Amino acid sequence: MISRYTLPEIGRIWEDQNKFSIWLEIEILAAEAMAKLGWFSEEIPQKMRQLAQFNIERINEIEKTTKHDVIAFLTNVEESIGELAQYLHFGMTSSDVLDTCLAVQARQAGLLILEKLNLLGETLKSRAKEFKYVPCIGRSHGVHAEPTTFGLKFALWFDECNRNIKRLESAIDEISYGKVSGAVGTFEHIPPFVEEYVCQKLGLKPAPISTQVIQRDRHAFFISTLGIIASMLEKIATEVRHLQRTEVLEAEEYFSAGQKGSSAMPHKRNPITSENICGQSRLIRSYIIPAIEDNILWHERDISHSSVERIIFPDATISLYYILTKTIDLVKNLIVYPENMQKNIELTGGLIYSQKVLLELMKKGMKRQEAYKLVQKCSLRVWENKINFYDVSIQDSEILKFLTADEIKQLFSYQNIFQNVDYIFHRLGIE
Repeated sequence: MISRYTLPEIGRIWEDQNKFSIWLEIEILAAEAMAKLGWFSEEIPQKMRQLAQFNIERINEIEKTTKHDVIAFLTNVEESIGELAQYLHFGMTSSDVLDTCLAVQARQAGLLILEKLNLLGETLKSRAKEFKYVPCIGRSHGVHAEPTTFGLKFALWFDECNRNIKRLESAIDEISYGKVSGAVGTFEHIPPFVEEYVCQKLGLKPAPISTQVIQRDRHAFFISTLGIIASMLEKIATEVRHLQRTEVLEAEEYFSAGQKGSSAMPHKRNPITSENICGQSRLIRSYIIPAIEDNILWHERDISHSSVERIIFPDATISLYYILTKTIDLVKNLIVYPENMQKNIELTGGLIYSQKVLLELMKKGMKRQEAYKLVQKCSLRVWENKINFYDVSIQDSEILKFLTADEIKQLFSYQNIFQNVDYIFHRLGIE
């Protein structure tokens, strides 16, 4: 991921320094486990821990010759530990190091993302309570439907965020498996205790069975979960983009002092944060397919998954962490215009009450299809002539056979939308 979208706390997880540090820890922990089995003195892994060093430039230099990153790493470490090298990587295969390290890194990144996701949930909850009873028009197909409240928008996102928190917790658990079982996973040269010891020390669980690699359905589930979370962020950002349109302007992104919206038009205040969130969300979701396809490897393994994962794991986690941070700021600082919401509620001349008229006619005994046809006829007159739906309704002789003008007038209010808002909020745990 480019530096523009890389926040340092998650970026460093995928840097070589952290990766090689984990590799070295895996190797030393494996030696510790072997020493505990009595294979050699426990002083040996202690000395290894004291002496072992790596140099990234040197590793890269060696890899130019070996064309193998783990061998290059081991060669460099051996230069610092001398004769102790005979106890390094004993009975292990490269994927014991690579897959276990990836599990550690993915877990580290996942836990950082989880913190942000919980913070987003709290931010959504706060704004839901703030706008709990602020009426706004609900839209379906982009067209005015019936009134809702602006708080219910945030409450909806809060509920989805909670589901994503549970999904991510599950995905972190699913990815937190290591393996130190040798060339094809049979423990032929290394006993299961070593794997159990290494994984326990790293905060992982041993894969119940593996080949030369941990099976990639775990990784696909993790990346897929990141994609689902990204889709939620895009959903929020897309709504903000629509609400910020000049013709709507019910809400807009915070526009900071000194910010510029256009190199050509000084008046512009554009939803650039929301657009950034939408764009990166598409990128994150695009990684789901290659992650799933990585699950299909030849026999006990090939490395067709390797190059893919070197890209998608850093990019997906870094990008999601970035847009999560942006979404939290977006929601927290969103500027809301209730007066424009009220104006938009009234924009269609009362057409938003058409269902109430329909239902009242049915209560009075009119058949549904007849009532629907009648109300639709009146509604079309309002659309075509830009007149008020109430005026059309009280002038229609067919409607007046069932409803008085006063009864019709009572229907032209959205106050009833508030009667169950408390119930919905209580059901969501927003008090």
